[in-house]
Amino acid sequence: MRLFQIDAFTGTPFGGNPAAVCLLDGAKVEEAWMQNVAAEMNLSETAFVERRDQDWDLRWFTPAVEVALCGHATLATAHAMLEEGILAAGGTARFHTRSGLLRATHADDLIELDFPATVAAPSAPPDGLIEAIGMHPLHVARSNFDYLVELPTEEDVRSLTPDLAMLRRIPVRGIIVTSRGRKGDFDFVSRFFAPASGVDEDPVTGSAHCALAPYWAPRLGKQQFRAYQASPRGGVLRVTLAGDRVLLAGRAVTVFRGELRV
Repeated sequence: MRLFQIDAFTGTPFGGNPAAVCLLDGAKVEEAWMQNVAAEMNLSETAFVERRDQDWDLRWFTPAVEVALCGHATLATAHAMLEEGILAAGGTARFHTRSGLLRATHADDLIELDFPATVAAPSAPPDGLIEAIGMHPLHVARSNFDYLVELPTEEDVRSLTPDLAMLRRIPVRGIIVTSRGRKGDFDFVSRFFAPASGVDEDPVTGSAHCALAPYWAPRLGKQQFRAYQASPRGGVLRVTLAGDRVLLAGRAVTVFRGELRV
């Protein structure tokens, strides 16, 4: 089976968020096998894609658990399919996932993902969150997957060094930390910490932007954003809120390809 490592939400190798993509060849594989491959790759997510009639089945695993939604590994999957000639230039791939039907469309040198919005409702901070972050947030909200925390400034987001052991005890997938952009280069910036899911800090998190888009739309008075995830690797996203959907567009770069021998 073909296996790729692809840097997503970047046009430059060794930037963005690396994901592994496994093109399943029709042989039946068990969930435990997919989890073992993801642990072997030791990336924030490994995607497994398999033909379903004219569409595709898609699943995502961290080194520790299966997740219900992953943006950068979906972008990486569509990029691998383009390079292998499985997806035609300018075409759309339809993926059946635990989060419903998702689409990835190639256009204008970008791949745009069509994902469900995950609105974060205002919430009291859970026990340990403020202590783990080390500063008082402007707002706290919670989506189906994560807590979303707005900090006063972009500098606060970029310099944050949270207590990961404390974050690990909070019973959610992860913690999104965000602020307005400071100089007009980006509408907002964010970081994403998910130690409870086996990923201390995710470099670029597409699914987190499914909550960030509806969060920032009323605050910034716009529907399309240029966003930056300020991890050490960094990543740039074009994010559009379209009703109850979020469109995430970016580039990707293949770092290596090979074959699974087990």
